[in-house]
Amino acid sequence: MIKAIVTGVAGRMGGRIVHMMEAAAGIRLVGAVESPGHVAVGKDVGEVAGLPPKGIKVVDSLGQVLPEAAVVIEFTHPEPSLTHLRAVADAGKAMVLGTTGFSPPQIAEIHALASRAHLVFAPNMSVGVNLMFKVVADIARVLGDGYDVEIVEAHHRLKKDAPSGTAIKLGQVIAHALGRELEKTGVYARHGIIGARTEKEIGIQTVRAGDIVGEHTVLFAGLGERLEIIHRAHSRDNFARGAVRAAQWIVAQPPGLYDMQDVLGLK
Repeated sequence: MIKAIVTGVAGRMGGRIVHMMEAAAGIRLVGAVESPGHVAVGKDVGEVAGLPPKGIKVVDSLGQVLPEAAVVIEFTHPEPSLTHLRAVADAGKAMVLGTTGFSPPQIAEIHALASRAHLVFAPNMSVGVNLMFKVVADIARVLGDGYDVEIVEAHHRLKKDAPSGTAIKLGQVIAHALGRELEKTGVYARHGIIGARTEKEIGIQTVRAGDIVGEHTVLFAGLGERLEIIHRAHSRDNFARGAVRAAQWIVAQPPGLYDMQDVLGLK
């Protein structure tokens, strides 16, 4: 039986991960973490997640429960996620990291820490989205430079980072397939007299509104036709279910950095 900890357990994703873990075989929750001062600290995690009591109190420090578990599942914010990953790496344990919004230096540290941890790091844990990553790369290779690429992502009004980590990953895999660098060709805003579109640019546009869980559209637009690949998340459960699946997989892998393509056998 795999013993797991969920951080940010009172958040939108944390609660759903606890629910999905209830239905999964071979894994069980042994620890729940929230930020210091959060109202959930000290409460039973079942109460926090909308489940019957589980006999597990929410704590405000990962260090209090890390010795009990094999894997940590984290969907919070960049700073606490890095702090927790450092602790996981020091302990030589496993982590599933779905937090987005990291800066380039933070991503570099994640890569360095992965040498001492068993880490699945992915901007989106959905099975459908990870299949989308593979499909759009294949499409880009076939269509080549004759089609303009645009990515449009939409999320709820409370999401703090933009573009979404998933949109950036889509841009990266398409750019790689086309022999480009997203850092040089990505266009994230257009306003005013901007002139004609360049041949190499990859547009990534952001929508923030209401309670949209997550939508990503990739457009390949050529002369006389347009191909659109769309993924719409109807709830957070598909992300949470993927995270639990990743946690079940990563504990048996050697130390290193993995993503959901590895978990799903899509590479």
